[in-house]
Amino acid sequence: MSLTVAIQMDSLEGIDIDADSTFALALEATARGHSLLHYLPRALSLREGRVVAQAHPLDVRRAYNNHFSLGEARTIDLNDVDVVLMRQDPPFDMAYITATHLLERIHPNTLVVNDPAHVRNAPEKLFVTEFEGLMPPTLITLDRSEIDAFRARHEDIIIKPLYGNGGTGVFHISKGDENLNALLELLTDLYREPVVVQLYLPEVRAGDKRIILVDGEAVGAVNRVPPEGEARSNLHVGGKAEAAALTPREQEICTAIGPALKKRGLIFTGIDVIGDWLTELNVTSPTGIQEISRFDGNDLAAAIWDAIESKTLTGT
Repeated sequence: MSLTVAIQMDSLEGIDIDADSTFALALEATARGHSLLHYLPRALSLREGRVVAQAHPLDVRRAYNNHFSLGEARTIDLNDVDVVLMRQDPPFDMAYITATHLLERIHPNTLVVNDPAHVRNAPEKLFVTEFEGLMPPTLITLDRSEIDAFRARHEDIIIKPLYGNGGTGVFHISKGDENLNALLELLTDLYREPVVVQLYLPEVRAGDKRIILVDGEAVGAVNRVPPEGEARSNLHVGGKAEAAALTPREQEICTAIGPALKKRGLIFTGIDVIGDWLTELNVTSPTGIQEISRFDGNDLAAAIWDAIESKTLTGT
C-alpha cells in the first residue's frame, strides 16, 4: 500500500535529525514506499470551501547537512491526499487553533494525525486534568488569591504557562522564594491565559519520564534527568536521556488514559510522569521516539505507521 502523505510542520532546515520525531516518521514513511509532501502551516488555505496548501514534494535521508530535498511547489487539495501529519511545534495559539479548524474539514476523508478537533478540544495541560487521581495537586487560574492560597498550602510549587511548550516559562518557586510577585507580573504581561500552578515534585531529580502511546497503548519510555541547578528536564535544555521501563504505577496511568486517547483519534501522544504522578499529556507534536528507539531497539516510528496504515485501510 502506497500512501500520499502531507506533512504540515515548520522548516526542515534546522531540525536535529538524531532527535526529531517528525523526521523519523518521514524516514519510515519513505522506507514503506509512501510519497511525501511538505508545507509550512502558513501555506494552508481555505479556498472556496476547499482546504489547499502550497506544498513541495519531499525526500528525506539520514545524512548530516543534507537530510532533505524539496521539489517544486504546487497547490494540492488536501482532500486528495491520504494522510496529513499535523506536526508543527506549538505555541497552541489562535494560528494553531485555526489550522485545526481547517484540517477538521478534510478529516476523516483524509486521515489527520492527530484528529484536529480533539487536538483543539484537548489542550495538553487542561486535558490531563480530566483523569482523576493521576495528577499532583494542580491549580489553573489567574486569580492571585487562589495562587497565594495554593502556595500557602503546598509551599514548594511549580508555575508554568498554560499553553507553553518545551519547558519554556517553567519556574520552581520554593518556600520563602521572594520572586513570586515578579514572576506573576512577567507571565501575565506575556500571556493572557491562566497559569498552571502545581506541587513541586522532588522526585524530578531522579527524572521526568516521557512515555509514548500509540493509539492508546504504551509502546516505550525514556527518562529525562535534569542537569544540576535546573528544574526542567527537557532534553533541549540539557536534560540527560536514560533508558527506562514502565513501573506498575506508570502502566496504571497508561491503562487509565489509553481508552480516552484512542476514542479521540489521538494516535501519537506522549505523557510526562514524575514519581507516581502524571504531569502533562502531549497531543500536539509529541517528541522522544528516536531516543526511546535507541535505548530499547523498539522502532516507534514503525509502530506509529502501523497504526496509521491500519486506520487508512479500515477507515476507522
